[in-house]
Amino acid sequence: MANRASLQRNGPLELRGGLAVVCLAALATILFGNSGEQKRTFACEASAQTTVSASQHAAFVREFSGPDDVANAPPTALDRSLDILFGHKDATPPGQKMSRPYSVTTDSAHRIIVTDPSEGLVHIFDFEKNRHSSLGGPGSQLRTPVGVAVDEDDNIYVTDSVLGLILVFEPNGKFQKYLGRVAGGEPYFASPSGIVIDKETHRIFVCDPPRQMVISLDKDGHILGHFGKPRGGKGPGEFHNPTRLAISGNDVFVLDSGNSRLQVLDLDGHYLREIRIPELSVETGLAIDAQKKIYVGNLTLDSIDVFTYDGKFLYRFGSLGKDPGQFDRPCGIWIDSRDAIYVTDMRNERVEMFQLVGQE
Repeated sequence: MANRASLQRNGPLELRGGLAVVCLAALATILFGNSGEQKRTFACEASAQTTVSASQHAAFVREFSGPDDVANAPPTALDRSLDILFGHKDATPPGQKMSRPYSVTTDSAHRIIVTDPSEGLVHIFDFEKNRHSSLGGPGSQLRTPVGVAVDEDDNIYVTDSVLGLILVFEPNGKFQKYLGRVAGGEPYFASPSGIVIDKETHRIFVCDPPRQMVISLDKDGHILGHFGKPRGGKGPGEFHNPTRLAISGNDVFVLDSGNSRLQVLDLDGHYLREIRIPELSVETGLAIDAQKKIYVGNLTLDSIDVFTYDGKFLYRFGSLGKDPGQFDRPCGIWIDSRDAIYVTDMRNERVEMFQLVGQE
């Protein structure tokens, strides 16, 4: 396990063992040729004593890995009343557990939606109604679901990296349509991954790592723009393995994993700034809370690193392990409207739910 707890030198940062990271906002202004753009970069320095227990900032609530965890969840007050009147309901038959949970989101009913690419499934956990359902399986349209998002009507959008398409499902799970086909029925995407929807403008943003681009499209599938350049690059607005997305206000955050940075664009794809984050992976997760704090998965230390909106490192929580609040490859991250944070704990084959505390 020693090699999992060590970081290699990357730019201004060097970490070894359990050293934590503090990002000090260091503003640098650089002009790029004739573009007239201004590049704002935030770098990181090493410091100790910034790793905290999950309870200080994120109180552990529950973990779950399959249908049985929903059926066996603590009953609600309504459930207890119905049991008194009509007796206990029949036990739910065992269902398929998650194998390698990857991405996670929630809808307005607080259902938790999790992709499991290795099983070709999307799990839907409804703890408020003690129900579990899934999309995919034998004979379904899904092959390798990776990214997931919901729109303002709770329709579910799933990127399928093998099909090269976005699949749209109604809230009840009924397949609705494909997005991303071009003339002749060929997919527009090479292998779509991260997806996010701006519920104000209804724009959909999708990462396409093989093409080194972020694609913007409307809900009918019409391409509105593509950001980046073929074969990738290191300049402002260029990408090398863009993998995850998050939206806060009018800012689109793109995890540019191959360039070890988080790029910030406006909704039209114009470059605004970047935050340097070493040791990124194509599986690294990303989320932003209502207070505009940024959450990034740290797959080297098996933790969640938290930054200010401008890129200053605040703290990290979690560590390698199987106990509640620990992780083994934390990938997908999502924060809902109630300040609950969900983390797909891939190698532990579960999702962990926390409640953020101390939020202002």
